[in-house]
Amino acid sequence: MQVLILVAVIVVLVVAHEFGHLIAAKLSGMRVDEFGIGYPPRALTLGTVGETAYTLNWIPFGGFVKIYGEDVAAAQKDARAFASQNRFKQAVVLVAGITMNLVLAYVLISVALIMGTPRVLEPGELPFARGVQLVAADVVPGSPAAGAGLVAGDTIVSAVTPLGAWQAVDPQSFTGFISASKGSPIRISLLRNGGAVSVTATPQQGLIETDPSRYALGVQVATVGVVPLSLTEALLQGAELTWEATRLTAIGLVQFFYSIFTFSANLAQVSGPVGIAGAVGGASAQGLGSLLSIMAIISINLALINLIPIPALDGGRLLFVIIESVIRRPIKPSVAQAVNSIGFVFLLLLMLVVTAHDIFKLVG
Repeated sequence: MQVLILVAVIVVLVVAHEFGHLIAAKLSGMRVDEFGIGYPPRALTLGTVGETAYTLNWIPFGGFVKIYGEDVAAAQKDARAFASQNRFKQAVVLVAGITMNLVLAYVLISVALIMGTPRVLEPGELPFARGVQLVAADVVPGSPAAGAGLVAGDTIVSAVTPLGAWQAVDPQSFTGFISASKGSPIRISLLRNGGAVSVTATPQQGLIETDPSRYALGVQVATVGVVPLSLTEALLQGAELTWEATRLTAIGLVQFFYSIFTFSANLAQVSGPVGIAGAVGGASAQGLGSLLSIMAIISINLALINLIPIPALDGGRLLFVIIESVIRRPIKPSVAQAVNSIGFVFLLLLMLVVTAHDIFKLVG
């Protein structure tokens, strides 16, 4: 199921990217021969609008747009060929796919905010929230909570001691209940990955520096729930979140590629197709809002990765356009093909390494 969801996500994101190229090419007066969902061989032609055939293809891992004439020979035959256009129009078409992925991310985040996604709630938001739960946000290593088996992300359902029982959703009542136990063992009922778990922990003193006499378990808790936003609030916060996610992703990519070229790359924080499938599957299990959020993050990553000036990516082709505008002549096709082949091999090797690392993490 995770694989099917991942394929659907990839198709949506890549088709949106290629749709950006399609719109920009048509607005620039270029001839577009085909817009395909999936990759050839062709399954069927959905229809033809003007001179563009819209097709459905058998390999369901994305999509493509076929713009006529990306080589010099074609440019000499047709004024509407890609290579016949001025460098500015070529650059606009190349950047349009990246831009569409960022726009799509903004839309997805805004819709997720309107629908509501699980997040830490402020006290005043509790009356308006749904699906409210008390969640373990952090567990102190070596604490009674850690020794009992509590882990971050556990949902705390109830707690029982010989002195009484607790069942609520606010952190203050839970920590107060723990403190009032005076060191008596506490049986805590949890939800973990959709299943019920029960653990027993004994509170200790000395875990809270500001109040060493207070009994505690060494677990930080937070109230989590879903609060849908209005359209206006979602659009404003969506813009802020999209910008912040894009900024942080760009910083992360720069640091990652710098570490590759300095031979200090750490793949522990990098996910390939296998890791992404797990993340998408986990998000879909939490609801549509969470799935849209993870799709937005992947869309931002797709946009910025395509902007990297590596041959075989939009950024590499954009770099060629910039070079050609400086030297005022086309780059030799043989040179462009050779550089693109090297870039493709580099990307393929990187993908294989990251995928292998994903698998090692799963089996190890």
